[in-house]
Amino acid sequence: MNVITTKRTQGENKDFNHLIAQLDNDLNKRYQREQSEYDKFNKVDSIATVIVAFDGDKPVGCGCFKEYDSDTVEMKRIFVAPDYRGRKISKQVLGELEAWAKELGYSKAVLETGSGQPEAIGLYTRCGYERIENYGQYKDFPNSLCFEKKLR
Repeated sequence: MNVITTKRTQGENKDFNHLIAQLDNDLNKRYQREQSEYDKFNKVDSIATVIVAFDGDKPVGCGCFKEYDSDTVEMKRIFVAPDYRGRKISKQVLGELEAWAKELGYSKAVLETGSGQPEAIGLYTRCGYERIENYGQYKDFPNSLCFEKKLR
């Protein structure tokens, strides 16, 4: 098994966009019509804080964050290609995102995932995220599960 490397980049990165297209396909299969209600919250083309994971030259995982408020980032678009799942790549990506957010002075991270994504829920709880009330745009979405983690 090759060593997985990560790269900091931005939302217009072609590898990132290739991976989030796969993520969107996966989410559409899981949630069907309901997913279209979430799509408006997943625009990340202008985001400046993106991590892409690589196996050699092949992009295999990704994630990003955006500022939620002056102390908090919102983790978004965390995904690992199906053939690479189970190798702790999502944990590596999440850890890199958290380290970057801390470097930028943020002290907390929040995120939302869906009730139909048990592997994501498991990742976040294993990485120290605690369930919170649904925040912001997710307040009225019963299938949304929101989490937070103190970064310091």
